[in-house]
Amino acid sequence: MESMVAPSEVLMSQAIQPAHADSRGELSAGQLLKWMDTTACLAAEKHAGISCVTASMDDILFEDTARIGQIITIRAKVTRAFSTSMEISIKVIVQDKFTGIQKLLCVAFSTFVAKPVGKEKVHLKPVPLQTEQEQVEHNLASERRKVRLQHENTFNNIMKESSRFSDSICNEEEGTATTMGTSVQSIELVLPPHANHHGNTFGGQIMAWMETVATISASRLCHGHPFLKSVDMFKFRGPSTVGDRLVFSAIVNNTFQNSVEVGVRVEAFDCQEWAEGQGRHINSAFLIYNAVDDQEKLITFPRIQPISKDDFRRYQGAIARRRIRLGRKYVISHKKEVPLSAQWDISKKGSLSNTNVEALKNLASKSGWEITTTLEKIKIYTLEEQDAISVKVEKLVGSPAHIAYHLLSDLTKRPLWDPHYISCEVIDQVSEDDQIYYITCSVVNGDKPKDFVVLVSRRKPIKDNNTYTVALRSVVLPSVPSSPQYIRSEVICAGFLIQAVDSNSCTVTYLNQMSDSILPYFAGNIGGWSKSIEEAAASCIKFIENATPDGLKSVL
Repeated sequence: MESMVAPSEVLMSQAIQPAHADSRGELSAGQLLKWMDTTACLAAEKHAGISCVTASMDDILFEDTARIGQIITIRAKVTRAFSTSMEISIKVIVQDKFTGIQKLLCVAFSTFVAKPVGKEKVHLKPVPLQTEQEQVEHNLASERRKVRLQHENTFNNIMKESSRFSDSICNEEEGTATTMGTSVQSIELVLPPHANHHGNTFGGQIMAWMETVATISASRLCHGHPFLKSVDMFKFRGPSTVGDRLVFSAIVNNTFQNSVEVGVRVEAFDCQEWAEGQGRHINSAFLIYNAVDDQEKLITFPRIQPISKDDFRRYQGAIARRRIRLGRKYVISHKKEVPLSAQWDISKKGSLSNTNVEALKNLASKSGWEITTTLEKIKIYTLEEQDAISVKVEKLVGSPAHIAYHLLSDLTKRPLWDPHYISCEVIDQVSEDDQIYYITCSVVNGDKPKDFVVLVSRRKPIKDNNTYTVALRSVVLPSVPSSPQYIRSEVICAGFLIQAVDSNSCTVTYLNQMSDSILPYFAGNIGGWSKSIEEAAASCIKFIENATPDGLKSVL
């Protein structure tokens, strides 16, 4: 049974029929978008008490698929009302009617604007908050709104920054495909059934048409079955009405391992505009697809080789949007972290230590790292996997490798250069190479400060290997229970790999597979609206270069 419906909440249930499905028997993403937009609009109007229109739908994530015969339930809820606009959270659950098993199908956020009646000014009432989770989402809605409002500036800044190291991006791996054959154009005549209850073209219908042309574009590159994985944002720039001709243009912008970004632009023409060839730009969106072959295996897309100036602009734009998308993951949803920490067992210390070290090496050796920032001595990469985001920071340090290892393997020194670390103390000297530390970190996003219990495993080079290793992971230690003053948080896999370049310099590579509790510290930097990683990396370099084997020469 469904839980109680909140005052600003609407539920829609649909049984998936053949008319709703694609050629593979799965619910069409376009049909789902229409239902989601309708449900969100009705939730907005339930709260506002007047007509509302879609301003945007963003952060759309498709977690699973639904098939003919299954039942979906769409829950749309106003999370926060601002002066004239509202954010609506949308969650879609799919249920198998034979087994009764439910799965999360899709999540998204919509922004709706209330339409004033006559000259009367609109000022929306606040959303009543009844649970702790509603309070959390209410606070996060403000963060999400800030990210939306600064999106254009963030994007432009990343594009400006990326132009300085465009050659390194393109030369990381030579492209093998062009986007020339992926261009798609289509036209639709807006008829009365396509209009909403305000008389304008139904926003959900426009999104469905956009998804159709984007799918065709993606299929021309993958030669398989593309399926929609996410959408950055459908942004409605202006209305269209019955009688308009809508022209849809789609093209592949870039590929990332198992995903491809397709850009779609929509222009509307009335009769006169159609004759004159002067349309109105009413919508744009960037849709991200995965694809499978005939054996249902995930397809790896070929790397794109930009040729024209426009190709390169779209190629770089896709990289910038991907970076923003990764950073926004934290503010999409505040999930309670599922603990993964190993229970500390002194009798298994060797196994836990070796697992710690191997996990860090495996993270470093993974394929698919994408460069996001290049500075004189610093390179930053991100790795997006199915359910994880990882960051890699490569630093060129003018100091011998053994000194860098000596300083970085002693975590009590880390608060001297890392602004996120408040305190760090050894609570168990397990062996010469392994220590357990208790760490406290700074407040982020107005929450309580975080604390960690971490196993640090150190390894010096052996035989032909010239890599020093400092690996970190959280462990559960009964003697250090969680405290109400802090949010007990988790390090899944993190640490440093240090390699000598010559006798007076080395490369220090920092890696972190981010947990939900770690991500807030990195989200702004990954997304492009903060420089915290660059600042911490520069501080780390300065700290090491101003040190001697016997201690610190100068920290400042």
